[in-house]
Amino acid sequence: MNIALYLAKKIQHTKNQTFSSIIIKVGIASIAIAVSVLILSFFILVGFKNTIKKKLFSQTSHIQVNKITLNRSFEEATMANNLDFFNKSIKLPEVKSINKVALKSVILKSEEEISGVVLKGIDSKYDWNEFEQNIIEGRKLSFLAENEIIISKKIANELQLKLEDDLLVYFIQNPPRARKLKIVGIYDSNVEELDQVYVLTNLKLIQKINNWEKGEFGHYEIFIKDVETIDEVKKKLLEIFPQEYEVLKVPEILPQFFDWFKLLDRNIIMVIALITIVAAFNMISVLLIMIMERTPMIGLLKAVGTQNTQIRNIFLINGSKIILWGLFWGNLLGIGIAYLQSTYKLVKLDAANYYMNYVPIDWNWWIVLIVNLSVFVVVLLVTYLPSLIIKKISPVEALKYKD
Repeated sequence: MNIALYLAKKIQHTKNQTFSSIIIKVGIASIAIAVSVLILSFFILVGFKNTIKKKLFSQTSHIQVNKITLNRSFEEATMANNLDFFNKSIKLPEVKSINKVALKSVILKSEEEISGVVLKGIDSKYDWNEFEQNIIEGRKLSFLAENEIIISKKIANELQLKLEDDLLVYFIQNPPRARKLKIVGIYDSNVEELDQVYVLTNLKLIQKINNWEKGEFGHYEIFIKDVETIDEVKKKLLEIFPQEYEVLKVPEILPQFFDWFKLLDRNIIMVIALITIVAAFNMISVLLIMIMERTPMIGLLKAVGTQNTQIRNIFLINGSKIILWGLFWGNLLGIGIAYLQSTYKLVKLDAANYYMNYVPIDWNWWIVLIVNLSVFVVVLLVTYLPSLIIKKISPVEALKYKD
């Protein structure tokens, strides 16, 4: 018979209401709160980052390939329609789609206001899967005409425009040109830094304005199947395209966002460390109180020859049960709150500040597993410390205590 396990069960099911019973509940509650907060923190952090990344990718793609130029404006050097480059790139197993686009600096003018933006020309083969989710009014470009445009909600509000309105587009060049375009769609990605810059139109319009040949464009937008392979795909693309071409990942194009993500990661690590430390110290307090209340029992066990290790195991077994109950209630609470938020969007956000309308939840069961294992191992190791006091308890002194 395992004496430590037997006595641990006896202590756990004692009928006497002791102060330690309240402390045990506090210990379970502290671990439950810690686990639920950790799970929710990871779900929200990953959801927050993935939501913003998805919005960024919908406007910029994962990787861009363009000709190297000393010009740092939005005016691009033309790229010829090289089928060899295109076919080799699209055949890469990691590549999902490739778009041919062109950028052009323009000024939008309504009856009352003007706004400087970047006109993004796309063709009929453009992959709408990423961007279509941002369209809140109207439709996609039809490509049957060159006078259609999609603008952002922010630009529409600034210029006091609405769907189906006409607006004048002035192309910044010498000599300047102007075109009247019809608003067929309004999008809103909630990323103000991009929404206030980009509007979409037919690539043929930019080709005509720039006097480009048919098939010429500004750069490739490449979407990949798994963002985690972006570095590997870039290396392969560098082997396909000659040295006069530049291959850029989105983190290199928009570094301010990804530097911000790194800052978020550091902050969340600090929060997680503090939560774990608080839960661990609570468990130390719980175990110390349990040992103090059971001092006569410890003295008696020592008097009959029970080894310190066996006595210590009694309290470690009870400590592990407290941790397991805390994990159970913590998972129930954390996953339950995450489910309610994911289903009903209870907690709203100001999109102007957070780039989204509600707190996002990203379901990742590996996170749940890692949190549970980490909390169990860390807190159990910490609870080993107060159990060392058992060695210093003298049987003679311990038996003087009254239950």
